[in-house]
Amino acid sequence: MIHTQMKFTIALLISILFTNAMSQHKYPETKKCDSSTVHFGSVVNDPYRWLEDDLSDETADWVDRQNVFTDAFLDQIPYRDSIKSRLTELRDFESITAPAKHGKYSYYYKTNGLQNQWILYRKLGSQTEEIFLDPNKFSADGTTSLSDISFTEDGSLAAYAISEGGSDWNKIIVISAETKEQIGDSIFDVKFSGISWYKNEGFYYSSYDKPDGSELSAKTDQHKLYYHKLGTAQAEDKVIFGESPEQKRRYVWGGVSQDNRFLFISGAQSTSGNDLFYIDLSKGDQKIVTILSDFNTTSNIIDNIGDTLFIFTNLDAPNNRICTVLAADPSSKKWKTLLSETENVLEVSTGGGYIFAQYMKDAISVIKQYDYKGTFIRDIELPGLGSGGGFGGKRSEKFLYYSFSNYHTPGSTYVFDPSTGKSTLYWSPKIDFDGTKYESKQVFYTSKDGTKVPMIISYKKGLKLDGKNPTILYGYGGFNVSLTPSFSSSRAVWMEMGGVFVVANLRGGGEYGQKWHLAGTQLQKQNVFDDFISAAEFLIAEKYTSTEFLAIEGGSNGGLLVGAVMTQRPDLMRVALPAVGVLDMLRYHKFTAGAGWAYDYGTADDSNKMFLYLHGYSPVHNVREGTSYPATMVTTGDHDDRVVPAHSYKFACELQAKQAGTLPIVISIETNAGHGAGTPVSKQLQQAADKYAFTLWNMGITTLPQ
Repeated sequence: MIHTQMKFTIALLISILFTNAMSQHKYPETKKCDSSTVHFGSVVNDPYRWLEDDLSDETADWVDRQNVFTDAFLDQIPYRDSIKSRLTELRDFESITAPAKHGKYSYYYKTNGLQNQWILYRKLGSQTEEIFLDPNKFSADGTTSLSDISFTEDGSLAAYAISEGGSDWNKIIVISAETKEQIGDSIFDVKFSGISWYKNEGFYYSSYDKPDGSELSAKTDQHKLYYHKLGTAQAEDKVIFGESPEQKRRYVWGGVSQDNRFLFISGAQSTSGNDLFYIDLSKGDQKIVTILSDFNTTSNIIDNIGDTLFIFTNLDAPNNRICTVLAADPSSKKWKTLLSETENVLEVSTGGGYIFAQYMKDAISVIKQYDYKGTFIRDIELPGLGSGGGFGGKRSEKFLYYSFSNYHTPGSTYVFDPSTGKSTLYWSPKIDFDGTKYESKQVFYTSKDGTKVPMIISYKKGLKLDGKNPTILYGYGGFNVSLTPSFSSSRAVWMEMGGVFVVANLRGGGEYGQKWHLAGTQLQKQNVFDDFISAAEFLIAEKYTSTEFLAIEGGSNGGLLVGAVMTQRPDLMRVALPAVGVLDMLRYHKFTAGAGWAYDYGTADDSNKMFLYLHGYSPVHNVREGTSYPATMVTTGDHDDRVVPAHSYKFACELQAKQAGTLPIVISIETNAGHGAGTPVSKQLQQAADKYAFTLWNMGITTLPQ
């Protein structure tokens, strides 16, 4: 058992004994093929391309052999099970979400902490709660999850989506909310979709045509918005948008307004930028009206009051603003600013007849309440410095809910009265973790080009700055995603063990708006890697840690970050943990919806200049013979149909073949798992234990006190 007061017994055996032990690795044999591609006259070899075939027995055999090797390595770490035990203990607490009213019932999710999936409950007034949907019973191994649910306005019907094995491909099932019995047939092959009801008659959803070849890896690039009328077969579902060539979009979304008058449609080619349309459903003619056609900006409808549309946009406002316009003439030239852009990035929610402007000030939440005329009502006082979110709901709601947390404060939920501004604690976790013994410090360090970058460092109070603290530096840096403070029981265990957890708010993210995002995209992507390298150098210079005790971690685009930084500066860290990473930058756009990431990355087909730039940092293509790389644990899922596992497979092969040092290169491939969403808790706990054990062991830490 690992106790909360324990300290590491540091046995830094980076001496002969430890080095010799690490040099004994004999990696599973991996064949090479003669595959190559010519880009603008340059030949690029791709010896492990055969691993892109996720349907082949040969690939499956390679996966099995790599997992056997990885498991054998992890099995030698004496405290691996102890870490998992503490992770399990700290996760073993009841959690409950804020309720949402649908019809006569209040619905909410709840878990005891160790259940693989959250359970959806409901309650009528003061009556005893009942289980409405239990995803833990969807499959024997807990790998089928509830990914979405939508109720009709009167709450009598519900449509819910399930994901099997972590796949982005979903199935929609319609049930009577009263009896929980299924109504009609299921809707299959749904991907990247919401579920939006029109009255009680049917609902809108989005999907791609099922691809030829592997459903997990084949390219999908024409998204369509469908309408399913209850009582009809899926084959009869009408395509509302995306059928014709001029409507071809990679991502399409449709949502019905609260008053059932409008269907709002968003179409995008990439993960940033969209055009915007509406259909006036009250007219019955299905005429599509263009609100804005501009893929260089992002705009969405947040509400409507009669004919007036409320638009959240970064058009002429890199940090976002809210505008209004009449539906009869919605051209952007007619937009009127309701809430102006400020120096801080704006996000927004609506509920109870109010607008809640949620600003990020150096990645910390600041929330203001306005009415629909743009009149300021009040500042919302949060419990502390951290992340506050929520305040969403129907205009008719009398009370709203929001959550608050930071890196050392477990998330709590508050009920908010929008008429008075009063907040009352609704729920807080009973968890075996004393957050008062920990602290978080925000610093601003200087990147390579002089840019100031914020970073939050969290640790146990009384930390000695002696360079010997095991430290995980985490980053993402892409797709306008902002990393804001939030609590994780897994990270809490890391800090309990004396570890330092650091999050750097790199360029490419959305912490400072569109300019910050664009500064880390395409031909400026190196800025992101430089920001991360400078963060590591700062931590070492300030003696929070040292190279021997530094690990870098990131997932998806963050996996690319880790892969690029460890190949550019392998001397900087002891351990690298790239998860579900985009690691082959020359071919990422060939799989599933990967071409939609081109706004951030560009593609190797764009130009010779773009090809050379991508080739210059692509992790798969920059592993060098004769280089000593850090201990690396690559992680992925064999059913990941967003960032296909071949990225991770090929990167691991390159590292294993070319590692000149003595530190291990392993890959852990979770079977029947995808990109991360819906992963069973049992697997999450094992994955965290494996990463922490791998990290500490390769930092030379051989024992933990009992």
